[in-house]
Amino acid sequence: QVQLAESGGGLVQAGGSLRLTCTASGSDFSRYGLGWWRQVPGKEREFVAYMLLSGDSTNYADSVKGRFTISRDNAKMTLYLQMDSLKPEDTALYYCAAGLGGTSAAAYVYWGQGTQVTVSS
Repeated sequence: QVQLAESGGGLVQAGGSLRLTCTASGSDFSRYGLGWWRQVPGKEREFVAYMLLSGDSTNYADSVKGRFTISRDNAKMTLYLQMDSLKPEDTALYYCAAGLGGTSAAAYVYWGQGTQVTVSS
């Protein structure tokens, strides 16, 4: 079993940057595909980015491609999401997740509690 805890969210102006961190504890972190998801109240959870076991296979939602970068440090059991050129529409509660990886929420078994990102215009 894996416990996930996100941090690094906050309030930032449009065009700014934030780096989200997801710290894991419990089972072997390197066994899992990892992803970032986000959710706005009243809407379904939305895929943002994922990284597979090897770390060399990543995928991004079209809405964040070229602006966000996912990375992982298996030794530190940590997942990161570097978010640059932020837009107001990036405002959401951001979650990290562990499982098989991919663009389907059903592929993830473990979820964190989320960290709020708010981008002002």
